[in-house]
Amino acid sequence: MRYSVTLSYDGSGFSGWQIQPNASSVQEALERALSLALRETVSVTGAGRTDAGVNAIGYVAHFDSSKPIREEEIACKLNAILPSSVMIHEVKIAADDFHARFDARLRRYNYFIHRKKDPFVRTYSYLYTYPLDVEAMNQACQCLLGTHDFSCFEKAGGNSKTSICTIFEAGWKPYVPTHVGVMDYPSEPTDYLVFTVSADRFLRNMVRAIVGTLLDIGRGRYPVSHMEEVLASGNRSSAGESVPGHALFLSKVQY
Repeated sequence: MRYSVTLSYDGSGFSGWQIQPNASSVQEALERALSLALRETVSVTGAGRTDAGVNAIGYVAHFDSSKPIREEEIACKLNAILPSSVMIHEVKIAADDFHARFDARLRRYNYFIHRKKDPFVRTYSYLYTYPLDVEAMNQACQCLLGTHDFSCFEKAGGNSKTSICTIFEAGWKPYVPTHVGVMDYPSEPTDYLVFTVSADRFLRNMVRAIVGTLLDIGRGRYPVSHMEEVLASGNRSSAGESVPGHALFLSKVQY
């Protein structure tokens, strides 16, 4: 019988979602926990790869088991076995042909930056102190919308069958962290920014390369039109540097 599992994880202690030799991964941790809880060897398939250090909220995976499972009971067992950096929200019966990766129709990522030093967001946000033209960054985001060849943002060795993706939304906006809104931490309205992008699929390292390119435009290194030139080039070296993974969250998988 097939089951789906919804989980969230702090990626800082992992090399990413996917099992890798001589490295800790979320997939390996979940497979080990399921195998212990069910007393059988279990393989897990996830909604997609996340890079080293990248976080996820509401990540979806599936697995098969030859044993009947009490969903709430197994979720409690998994949370007891897994490290504190991984939280199981739900385990439930899925259709026999459900596939966590191939059935997903939309994935959403968020990337967080802060504009001045802040000890309370540094774990999950990227400190970027250059002056930024957020309006120019959002204008450049409009070039990303729709179906394009995004090979210019793909890390070498991605091994994707196709680099064609459809982006449904992309944009930057200010946000208020909890410690600012609740405890009056000194700040300005534009000190904290979040980038949101959703698409049918993403290439390896694609979001981090997009963010790096947008930040280059925002700080004035390139005009807004640079984004169109990067897309047309199909060349990874035309895009900006990839930003660090600790500030990136996979925040939604929709079926």
